[in-house]
Amino acid sequence: MRTVPTEQPGTDRATPLSTLRQVPWSDIRDSTGSAADIPLLLREVASGDAGTARAALDELRGRICQYGFVVEQATAATVPFLWELVRLPHVTCRPQIIQLLRGVSEARQWESVAAVYPKLLNHRENPVVWEPRARQAVRARRDALPALLDDRDRETAEATAELAAALAA
Repeated sequence: MRTVPTEQPGTDRATPLSTLRQVPWSDIRDSTGSAADIPLLLREVASGDAGTARAALDELRGRICQYGFVVEQATAATVPFLWELVRLPHVTCRPQIIQLLRGVSEARQWESVAAVYPKLLNHRENPVVWEPRARQAVRARRDALPALLDDRDRETAEATAELAAALAA
């Protein structure tokens, strides 16, 4: 199984999502198969158009954190870009992005299945490793929490408080 870097994006660039091309999206998988469409979805979330952003985020959620608790191989690679987007004030669905990050941070589905069905660990693409990698990707950017907790948008601040509590648990 290919290991995907999770530390690409930063927040000091003028162009959001400028490092998307550094991730080999077509070589990794999301819930639909190839993760090649994830960059397009991330750009649509960043678009500033509320309808487009919300639809793209809904699709992205289904691809990287199905049902709110099943992560995929592409999840850890996607999380840093979600953190980047949540820091941009023009992004219209920041509270929902934070809720998605919380879902990723709490995901334990594959680990739970492996506890009762250990043969899952022998699968060629061991999905159990996806969860700790995704959780680590969320934790790696938690330095954004203080600013988001003080955000003027109450919904963003409340979602951030819930994420902070989940990360502290």
